[in-house]
Amino acid sequence: MAGPGAAGTGTAEHISPAEATAPAEDTAQSSWTVWELEAAVTVTDRGMLPAAEDIVRDVVAAVDLACSRFRKDSELMRLRPRMAHGVSISPMFRRLLERALDAARLTGGDVDPTLGADLAALGHGPEWQRPGITSIPVSPQPAPPRQSSVPRAPGWSRLNLDDSTLTLPADLRLDLGASAKAVAADLAAAGVYRELGCGVLVSLGGDLASAGPGPLQDGKPGPWQIMVQDLPADPCQQISLAPGFALATSSTQKRRWNHGGTQVHHILDPRFGLPAEPVWRSVTVAAPTCLEANAFSTAAIVRGFAAVDWFRTEGIAARLVDSQGRVITTGEWPADTCNPAADAGESSNPGGGSHG
Repeated sequence: MAGPGAAGTGTAEHISPAEATAPAEDTAQSSWTVWELEAAVTVTDRGMLPAAEDIVRDVVAAVDLACSRFRKDSELMRLRPRMAHGVSISPMFRRLLERALDAARLTGGDVDPTLGADLAALGHGPEWQRPGITSIPVSPQPAPPRQSSVPRAPGWSRLNLDDSTLTLPADLRLDLGASAKAVAADLAAAGVYRELGCGVLVSLGGDLASAGPGPLQDGKPGPWQIMVQDLPADPCQQISLAPGFALATSSTQKRRWNHGGTQVHHILDPRFGLPAEPVWRSVTVAAPTCLEANAFSTAAIVRGFAAVDWFRTEGIAARLVDSQGRVITTGEWPADTCNPAADAGESSNPGGGSHG
């Protein structure tokens, strides 16, 4: 999958969204907090900003009500006790689940929507979901080596979704968090452009989607200018994101907590139901949709070093930052121009290529 002509990316999830740098005079942006993340919408017509924000908020609310693991009244949580016997689901839930299964297929099962029980067992989720496990937030630290385990059958391939019914084996729980935020960004951007006709960039915790024309530059629509960075001490880069494209960042530095004396993070290797090895501090991918970008960035975390050859072979536009802060790029991603590791004499392999 080739990236946009001007590869793009956004700041990492969980801390702040990507921000358009040096915005054009006619653009306007609004931001707020959702899912404990920062959300933002930027439009190319200032007069459309209030309506655009309403559209984005409505999409986010609909996605949250459909599939949140963190509220007891969501459709996911209400139906979960009966899924083993087959349940009917709403159009929004079906769309989110179908897109999650698309992500699983795209990544060979590296992004699996049936890891909810594993996340709960590790202490990720509200107290009423955790099986007697205490989770204490701590500062990011390297995770200790994992003990080997026997790979298990892919959960997503055991799920059955036909025209009218969803059936999920009793030992599995759905968690659509790896894809639902990206789908929400895609839906929101498409909705703003469809209903208002202006160019738009939507950011939901670092998952970015755009639609319509880009901001004016010299009287003509141009690309979105995006600053890419995970934590403040990480290498940064400003890139241009072609209108109509999307990007997503997956990080092993955020959503970390202490479980049983061990540092864990929220991106799991589906083969074992355990946090993926933190080979990469962050991975950012540019793609035609945010769903694709998020699927590949997450899968890169899971695959570790093998992601480099995979992305190069597939032509995926990506920026991977390793545990030492060194940057590797693949596909059409531009060479990094602000790389502390390179400035310190480390090899950053600019222009090269670099699973999660």
